[in-house]
Parts: sequence; C-alpha cells; structure tokens
Amino acid sequence: MDTMEVIIEKIKEYRKKKGFSHENMADELNISQAAYSKIEKNETKLTVDRLYQIAEILETPVYDLLDVTPNNIYNQQNFYDRSVGHQEVQNLYQENKDKTEKIENLYEERLKDKDKMIEQLQSIINTLNTK
Repeated sequence: MDTMEVIIEKIKEYRKKKGFSHENMADELNISQAAYSKIEKNETKLTVDRLYQIAEILETPVYDLLDVTPNNIYNQQNFYDRSVGHQEVQNLYQENKDKTEKIENLYEERLKDKDKMIEQLQSIINTLNTK
C-alpha cells in the first residue's frame, strides 16, 4: 500500500469512528458527495488544504491521518516508511504552493485588465462629455 492509500485508509477509519457518512463529510467540506467519494477512492488528488479540513472535521491531528507522530517527522533516523510519508507531505505542499502562485499571477493579470478597462471607459466618458 502506498503512502496516499495509507492516508486515505486512516481518513476512512476516523470517519467511521465518528459515525460520519460520505454525505456528512461532503457537506462539511462544501463539496458534492460524489466528489468526496472520489477522494476516498483515491480518484481525486488530496491536497494539503483538504487534508487539514478533513482532520478538523474529524477532530484529529493531521499527523494521526498521516500515521506519523510529530517527533518522528523531522527525525533524521526515521525508517524508510516515515521518510516517505514526510516526502509525500512535502510534495503535496509544493504542488499547492505552485498552484497558489499561478492563481496569484492570474489574479494580478485580471486586475491589470480591469484597470485598463476602467481607463478605456473613462476615456469614452470624457469623449462623450466634451461633445
């Protein structure tokens, strides 16, 4: 079982302990039940943000879902399994960071477009007022 499958199994385990259905989880996450089911089937990538949301809903620390303890995460003498889990978290973090940067860049471009449009509209207004 790879690291992501272990994490998903932990999520299922904690969800069932809480007595939550897929519908409950989906409602709490503001997504559809089908979208939540895809997370538990490992058909949709589980982002770090989503993992933290799930941990909060399940009222459990994220490291429990990752099946590591806080003391082991940064221990240089970790066993291979633990270091793989840490690497998976780092990969999820980096993917989210990259996506966030792209979103920020797109947002900045849209703001520039908005400013240009305002200038053009202001120019049209000025032209109409002088006639």
